[in-house]
Amino acid sequence: MRLIVMLLSFALSTQAWAGELSKPAGKVLLTLSGNIENTNEGGKAVFDIASLEKLGLVSFQTTSPWYDGRTTFTGISLQKLMDYVGAKGSVVKVTALNDYTTEIPLSDFKKYNVILALKINGEYMRIRDKGPLFVVYPYDSLPELNNQIYYSRSAWQVSRMNIE
Repeated sequence: MRLIVMLLSFALSTQAWAGELSKPAGKVLLTLSGNIENTNEGGKAVFDIASLEKLGLVSFQTTSPWYDGRTTFTGISLQKLMDYVGAKGSVVKVTALNDYTTEIPLSDFKKYNVILALKINGEYMRIRDKGPLFVVYPYDSLPELNNQIYYSRSAWQVSRMNIE
């Protein structure tokens, strides 16, 4: 019986989410739109800090062009977020609070374990410190990530993502 419960729990935890997402209770930090299947507000998926954190936090240490030494970033797996909203497409257009935009191949999220960081060195990121949300690659994990291509995809002060 215990084995059946464990297998059922595993199956439910790995299946794709479908339909209507719960609405955030706090201030919306992130809006996803475009080619997504799961929404919670007018055909879009909106998230506050708590609803993002419910997806599970991951951390890694890496060096980057923006900080001295190795920095610990904590956030949400972007692959998990894309799975959660049912993203279908090939490119994510990321827009920052200052309207900076970059395009990231959806395949990067799985291939490189990219995160949407909420915290730096254990502290929530403030707007003046590139927060509240920052697309971060684990730059030290592969030499190819130490490249202007991936640095330019690493948008900070992220507020919107459109899946195309």
